[in-house]
Formats: sequence, structure tokens, C-alpha cells
Amino acid sequence: MTIETVRMIELAQQGFHCSQILLMLGLEAQGKSNPDVIRVMNSLAGGLGFSGEICGALTGGACLLGLYAGRGGPEEEEDPKLNLMISELIEWFSAEFGTLYGGIRCSAILDDNPGNRTARCPVLVVGVFERVKELLKENGYDFTQARP
Repeated sequence: MTIETVRMIELAQQGFHCSQILLMLGLEAQGKSNPDVIRVMNSLAGGLGFSGEICGALTGGACLLGLYAGRGGPEEEEDPKLNLMISELIEWFSAEFGTLYGGIRCSAILDDNPGNRTARCPVLVVGVFERVKELLKENGYDFTQARP
């Protein structure tokens, strides 16, 4: 078990959700914390406000890519590879988990049974986290480095 996986477990035990955990790990890797961002990420949990829509691990992963490649101010430019990385994440997620669970919506993944959350969600979060790190590396990003 990696240090990052242990940290994910700690955060989950503290009540944080998939999308929040992913961004917390990204920020921590950069030596940062940002409670405002983590609060915003809460909205993605459970498939957009626990509505059962698109999985929070997937949307959280897209946001994590944006932390590195998105535009954060008027003086910055969005990396043109950002949307491609997000597309690759969605394709991977759909093939890896969408096929297994019948879709990428939270309700499909959990089979409309919140009790499945503890068995299924950690696997998705770890998978998304590792895939995001791979995508960043493939596109010239160092996961431990904040954008200049």
C-alpha cells in the first residue's frame, strides 16, 4: 500500500468524499492547502451533489488535471493539452469502470445501493489518481510541482 493510498484512507475516514480526496492529494503534493477548493469539490460528491450523476472520482480527476494545466488568472493560459488529457481520462474510466458497472454515473457504479460505496469507491479513487498522475507525466508535468 502506497503512502498516497494510506492518505486516501485517512481522508475518507475523516469524511471527505472522492472528489475532495483527489484535490487534497494534488494540493498536498505541491505543498499547498486550500480549504476553499476542497469545499467546492464537495459539490461533485456522489455524482454532483449526491444526485447519482457522473461519478465524483471522474469529475474530481478532471479537476485535478485542471489544477496543473488549467488557467488560474488573467496572466495565465490554459494548456492546450488539458482537454485532451480529460478526454483520455474519460475514455480510460469508461473502459475500466463504465464497462464493469454499466456506466459512469454514480448510481450505475453503486447499482443504486449506497452500501456499495465502501467496496467500490476506493478502487475508483485510487485508479483515477494513478491515471491522472500518468497523464500528467506523459504531458510533461511533475505531480509534485505547482504551476509557475
